[in-house]
Amino acid sequence: MMKRVLAIILGGGAGTRLYPLTKLRAKPAVPLAGKYRLIDIPISNCINSEIHKIYVLTQYNSASLNRHLNRTYVFAGFLDGFVEVLAAQQTPDNPGWFQGTADAVRQYMWLFETWDVDQYLILSGDHLYRMDYREFIGHHIRTNADITLSVIPVEEKRATAFGLMKIDDTGRVIDFREKPKGQALYDMRVDTTRLGLPLEEAMRKPYIASMGIYVFNKDILKKLLMEDPSRTDFGKEVIPAAIKDHNIQVYLFNDYWEDIGTIESFYEANLALTKQPNPPFSFYDEKAPIYTRSRYLPPSKLLNCEIVESLVSEGCILKECRVRHSVLGIRSRIQSGCVIEDTLVMGADYYEPYEQRFPDPFDSHIPVGIGENTVIRRSIVDKNARIGKDVQIINKDWVQEADREAMGFYIRNGIVVVIKNAVIPDGTII
Repeated sequence: MMKRVLAIILGGGAGTRLYPLTKLRAKPAVPLAGKYRLIDIPISNCINSEIHKIYVLTQYNSASLNRHLNRTYVFAGFLDGFVEVLAAQQTPDNPGWFQGTADAVRQYMWLFETWDVDQYLILSGDHLYRMDYREFIGHHIRTNADITLSVIPVEEKRATAFGLMKIDDTGRVIDFREKPKGQALYDMRVDTTRLGLPLEEAMRKPYIASMGIYVFNKDILKKLLMEDPSRTDFGKEVIPAAIKDHNIQVYLFNDYWEDIGTIESFYEANLALTKQPNPPFSFYDEKAPIYTRSRYLPPSKLLNCEIVESLVSEGCILKECRVRHSVLGIRSRIQSGCVIEDTLVMGADYYEPYEQRFPDPFDSHIPVGIGENTVIRRSIVDKNARIGKDVQIINKDWVQEADREAMGFYIRNGIVVVIKNAVIPDGTII
């Protein structure tokens, strides 16, 4: 059955809500959990669900995304599988960039329809969750749906951030509104016990929210996209317009799912992985692993360190430091006397040889990594950052928003983000 499914992963736009992490990379290429990238989540879900025909649509900074996918997802020839990036391109028919989620798919519809498949599975490239798409597509087929939306039940506080829907007794969608507020929000309340929720949970979560994950029958998607080219977004235009004449069903996903499209949600989702004993999302599921590029790095070396509730990726070198409730990415180097708390350190793309790290005792060169006696709290340190000795990155004035690109950092929601390749001189206090 899954051989008749083509997966299309939407790589997102410029990723402005994740800036500066998206300054030099596409949003799906942003590092996750020390060694993965965001794009690894939907691709791994596809592979674990036996879906091997996968396209990734993107239009910004796609070089690192291309490199990651080409090095990671190489299927054997007999599998008839592939993972391929499709970047926005100008053509005589379409001289512009992707104008939205639906427009991105429309511009490559000529390619998608050449595949002999029955359904298109449309996914997002910036969500953290584990789903067996076989159950999702099986529900779509059993209900004889034209379109099926994967949904989660949500409480009122979160509801305004989603596309919400109402359903009838058969599970068919009869109304869909994108991010309603006020009375329009209240009007979208439904009895979520219809989806199988216990009464108590249904009372707490009286809204059905779209996850931005869809299954379309092949002919239906082409019809909807081609009949009105002005409809550029699935949630705002295409799906609401299809409700009247098409059988749109919902599939309940009542498990961990997080949209990590902002700096704050990205930071919280990463640090939540350190929780004990049961983090909300686990990378330790042998039946449904999350794949990424094999780097063949050496084991991490910890020299007289105190590590509490943290993830330490491979290839790290830590000397006499204290790390608490943090995630350390591949090849992280932390020198003696450092204190790292509530922080995501993304690590480095390479090792600096000793003669380059310490070229001369009188040289002001700062090596890749975190220098001696530095304190970092509630921060994100992007890859290849050079942080000197006796630095304090603690947001001492509790600033909520700041752009200090010339100094090597931004502040978003009170979280200090040290940008990729930044150099923070000795003794700096942020």
